Amino acid sequence: MILDLPFVWAALIAFVVLTYVILDGFDLGVGILFPLFPARHDRDVMTNSVAPVWDGNETWLVLGGGGLMAVFPLAYAIIFPALYMPIMLMLLGLVFRGVAFEFRWRSGPWIHLWDWGFSAGSMVAGFTQGIALGALVQGIKVEGRAYAGGWWDWLTPFSVLTGFAVVIGYALLGATWLNLKTSGQLQAHARRIALVTTAITVALIGVVSIWTSTLNPVYFERWFGFPTAFFSSIVPLLLAVCSFGLWHGLTRDKHLQPFLAALGLFVLSFAGIGISFYPFIIPGALTFEAAAAPDSSLQFLLVGAAVLVPIILIYTGYAYWVFRGKIDPQEGYH
Repeated sequence: MILDLPFVWAALIAFVVLTYVILDGFDLGVGILFPLFPARHDRDVMTNSVAPVWDGNETWLVLGGGGLMAVFPLAYAIIFPALYMPIMLMLLGLVFRGVAFEFRWRSGPWIHLWDWGFSAGSMVAGFTQGIALGALVQGIKVEGRAYAGGWWDWLTPFSVLTGFAVVIGYALLGATWLNLKTSGQLQAHARRIALVTTAITVALIGVVSIWTSTLNPVYFERWFGFPTAFFSSIVPLLLAVCSFGLWHGLTRDKHLQPFLAALGLFVLSFAGIGISFYPFIIPGALTFEAAAAPDSSLQFLLVGAAVLVPIILIYTGYAYWVFRGKIDPQEGYH
């Protein structure tokens, strides 16, 4: 059996991007929530809860960007010029956030400045990721084999809405993470925030989904045409299940269930994007097959990915296992 290498790599890149979103999403969410926890002790506990894993979470972003460049070079050459500004702002936000994360522990009287930097960097990173997603969903203008749009094409009401939706979604992940990892008043406050962000996130998913269906006739056909609507309807049904599980877990003082349900919302939303896009990597302009590197390159790179991705999964899983359980407010993880 001969593998469809472009499809295999498209699925692998999608998995890497999704893994980044759900792993780095909650620690970005912790930074986004900083202004709602003004006490220094609470902020120390919040940063301690993500300190063992947040660096490793960003490995997936590097792997996704590098994989896109190597495997789908034509898509990379079109997408990055189209989204140059939000991507650069995202990277600057991540850099500033990383610096602030380390400096806040050593800066003494300047800690409030670095706390602000940690929160602002997290917000900028989340918002620009959402803007880039929205700009890609609404379509990139391509002529021949090059980007043919303008400098500001990425900035539209739709992309601003998706940017805001991602920030709120990350805040939900951060709040459910704190509900899972902390205790006492901090956990109770995080749970209240999670209830509010759950309602806003679910509402925004609905608004973005309906708006998306109007952007491209292909999207509308995938979600509302027959017989594809029969299969596509599974996604909103599962979204409703996850939303109920999230609400139920938060109101019944569950710890793990709300976090898993919040992750489920992101996974299903990502699946919805995949349903809308397939088989395009740039909607309406470029398919996976057309954007892929030669099969010889895909085969060579797949050997490396077959070794590298399991290793990353193993050490990521091990890190989460070692630092499982609640964090002690005084001593950190035991």
